[in-house]
Amino acid sequence: MIRTQIQLPDDLFERAKKVCEAQGVSLTELARRGLENIISAYAAEPRGAEPWSPPKPCRLGWKGLSDREIKEQAQRTATESSLTGAPGG
Repeated sequence: MIRTQIQLPDDLFERAKKVCEAQGVSLTELARRGLENIISAYAAEPRGAEPWSPPKPCRLGWKGLSDREIKEQAQRTATESSLTGAPGG
């Protein structure tokens, strides 16, 4: 077994001691149980599982327009669009 030290804020230590007294366990046992509980909640993925990665981006935008044309349309003001009669405003 490994022996270690931890630092706790005063209020957390006092609350932990009250729980220990109420449950009849030592601070060491309370910490051990707490760590076991947290670790089980955040259990590592099973071996062989792929690590998570974000989904691959898909091409979004107006179909039939190039990236340059989409940028131009997005940057048009309503006034510019109404003067030219072009969409985007």
